[in-house]
Amino acid sequence: MLVFVCAGCGAELTAPLSQVTLPVHAHQKYGNGIQLPVLMESGTFAVDPEPSGPPWRRWEELDPDEVATRGIHAPVYALSDGAPGAIVIAPGDTRGAVPILEKCGGYCCGLDGADGPNLACEACGLPVATRIDDCSLWQAVWLAPDAVCRRPVDDTDATPLSWTELTAEGRGIPPFEPITAWGGPRLGLHHWWSWSPRWEAAAGRALAHLLAASEGRPVIVPDGLTEEVFQRALDALLPPGPWARRAVLAGPGLPAPDAGADIHLVPVHPQTGQTWTFPNPAAAAYPVPLPFAVWLWLAFAKTYPPVPASGVMPDGVLRDDPPAPHPYGLFRTDPAVFRHTLVRLPAVRSQWLREIIENLTQDMRARLF
Repeated sequence: MLVFVCAGCGAELTAPLSQVTLPVHAHQKYGNGIQLPVLMESGTFAVDPEPSGPPWRRWEELDPDEVATRGIHAPVYALSDGAPGAIVIAPGDTRGAVPILEKCGGYCCGLDGADGPNLACEACGLPVATRIDDCSLWQAVWLAPDAVCRRPVDDTDATPLSWTELTAEGRGIPPFEPITAWGGPRLGLHHWWSWSPRWEAAAGRALAHLLAASEGRPVIVPDGLTEEVFQRALDALLPPGPWARRAVLAGPGLPAPDAGADIHLVPVHPQTGQTWTFPNPAAAAYPVPLPFAVWLWLAFAKTYPPVPASGVMPDGVLRDDPPAPHPYGLFRTDPAVFRHTLVRLPAVRSQWLREIIENLTQDMRARLF
């Protein structure tokens, strides 16, 4: 484990932390007036390898060689000229930081970080971090990479969990969750059950990879929840026809996929960020990454009794209450995560994939995104 300290005076700015992979939904903006929870689990941090934050440059101002170097293969509205390597932590894990009042602006209900770092080292006054807690944004503190340094405190997290240990823990993310928003019929808060914002972000990244793996042919995913999440968008965005490519769930604890599977939906290790690879090096299927907690729910679907049970809990039953209510609407993929992923895949140079990005607004009106 380690703590982050001020690069100016060495004062400690965080509690002891262990590194995990950057959540897919780290920069997600969800809905309007929504109260999103804290992004990171307490005691963890993640690093964003890409530049982030102001200043920004429009696409027209960018040199093609620079864009290629940054791994962007299709036009975007703007790119950050901020420093790469921002560190994100839970707000409760900050220590010795105070607000910079003139930088504490927000769009609606809190701080949005648009003015740059809004937290300073209490000891020396150096701007060190940006607190974000505005509505529709995940609550987080982003440490400026050029204003902090790492200081090891022990080596308790030196060995990541194995795939087997992760699967045994069973820490999946349910696809549905209650959403809280400001306003509504009466002043105050109102709530409803919805598809999880984390699932919508995870699907955005995975859908971009599924389209790249399709090679312009139809793609068929497994029945059930996987079909509910992906098939409608795949059918709308890909041309119909024969010779469909087949995607299957693959990963630890599952039987080896058959040789006819063209695409593997596989988990990403939550601590190392490594994508699970098929043990057979000859396997040529395209790996589509999913956050481990989402993949786990898809691969090992939760089951419940059809009605509330009474008396002694039977073997194999983990709970006796009914499942969470199913959202009324169809699943919709997060468009920003989808676009962010697709423009960074070389396959987007194909004209048919470029047209999907250009028609994204139209597809949003069709409620695919």
